[in-house]
Amino acid sequence: EQTRRHAAIVSLLGIRHVVLAVNKIDLVGFSEARFREIEAAFTAFAAPLAFHSAVAIPLSARLGDNVAERSARTPWYAGPSLLGHLETVETDTEAAGAPLRFPVQWVNRPDGEFRGFAGTVASGRVAVGDRVVVAASGQTTEIARIVTFDGDLPSAAAGRSVTLTLKDEVDVARGDVLADPRQRPTVTRRFAADLVWMDEAVASSGKRFLLKIGTATVPAVLSRVVDILDIESLQRQPATRLALNAIGRVEIETTVPVTFDPYTDHRGTGAFILIDRATLRTAAAGMVASGLDAARDVHRHAETVTPRLRADLKAQQPLVVWLTGLPGSGKSTIANLVERKLIEAGRQTMLLDGDNLRQGLNADLGFDAASRSENVRRVGEVAKLMADAGLIAIVALVSPFQADRTRAAALLPEGRFLEIFVDTPAEICQQRDPKGLYEKAGQGKVLNLTGRDQPYEPPEEPALILRTAELSADAAADAVVALVVERTA
Repeated sequence: EQTRRHAAIVSLLGIRHVVLAVNKIDLVGFSEARFREIEAAFTAFAAPLAFHSAVAIPLSARLGDNVAERSARTPWYAGPSLLGHLETVETDTEAAGAPLRFPVQWVNRPDGEFRGFAGTVASGRVAVGDRVVVAASGQTTEIARIVTFDGDLPSAAAGRSVTLTLKDEVDVARGDVLADPRQRPTVTRRFAADLVWMDEAVASSGKRFLLKIGTATVPAVLSRVVDILDIESLQRQPATRLALNAIGRVEIETTVPVTFDPYTDHRGTGAFILIDRATLRTAAAGMVASGLDAARDVHRHAETVTPRLRADLKAQQPLVVWLTGLPGSGKSTIANLVERKLIEAGRQTMLLDGDNLRQGLNADLGFDAASRSENVRRVGEVAKLMADAGLIAIVALVSPFQADRTRAAALLPEGRFLEIFVDTPAEICQQRDPKGLYEKAGQGKVLNLTGRDQPYEPPEEPALILRTAELSADAAADAVVALVVERTA
């Protein structure tokens, strides 16, 4: 089983030339029959793995047979020694001919005159005067210099460590990728990947990690386990968990967009690891399969009027205030009061109420789990646009799933999203029932009601908890306003 598993992993890694080293051949008396049996079994198993070559060599590592030189004790074997084969095998090279990918490892700014971006050319070539794009932002510029310890270079190819300087002042940080603007990598927060699970703790949906890809390290969540590779048959079977040494297809979501290529296209920008946030141990090695966003070939257009300029014009810090809680908890009432109080204080706001948005933007959505997630996604994007316009956006939305709220928060810079839990006991919500939803649900006229037919996941780390069984709506609104004032001071 170990040989089968290793062969499957090697295939996933894109290694196309393998050696089946049949070790300890001395323990079976240098038997050709046993060697041929093992060779045939491996050849049959490995047929679907698309190796370009698979050479079987009988070995005795302890005695040295066929390691460095051909052994007289295997006269029936006419092939090369292990070392002889490794020295002559032709390998595939692809990095130099691929599009430019330059992950930025370090921003080198020793003084006010010099600003360079250090890293290693992962693929392709870069030359002075070339146009490049900062993949995440869409900003384009030109290579001004290619700096090394031994002096400037006119160009650099894959594998070369250099410092690049740019013609224009553009925002570039560690983890960004400079790329060929004609062949851009994917930039997204959701992607499918193949994982080799290396942790004793079982992997399941909702588990959180740090994801390291290239020079970027970002928080991520394992949003779904899709399937697992059966090592005996090499067939994929549906699964919800990955145990130690398992190989499986998963879907991953990051809190901020990451830049990558499918691993089969560019290994340097398609490989990643998952790191356990508590122990900082590597939990899995991964290979990106594809992005999950439908608009994967649409790239961000750089804007000259920035959110910062809009906020400065309004003389306020933009913010998204997100009220979540059960139906009937009082979210809309509190949100209305919050907006009124902020307007009276001279702030510019926009209220996004879930029920109102379902009259237009989200009128096509139902109330099953998938529709609810899409509802939250759309509202999150609108809230971000409001914040980019310099406004304080106030959202009143059940938004029952933590992963959906986390996704909405990840759209904004750190500290610009306030998740507020309107914590009202279910029995009080049912007593209030301002829209008659609980009564209709009891009669079977309303299906998929959160808190009754579908689960509600309370916030893990809310910025504020409003226990409305103990607070009036006005007092709750005052608490929210106080927090907004504190965060936007």
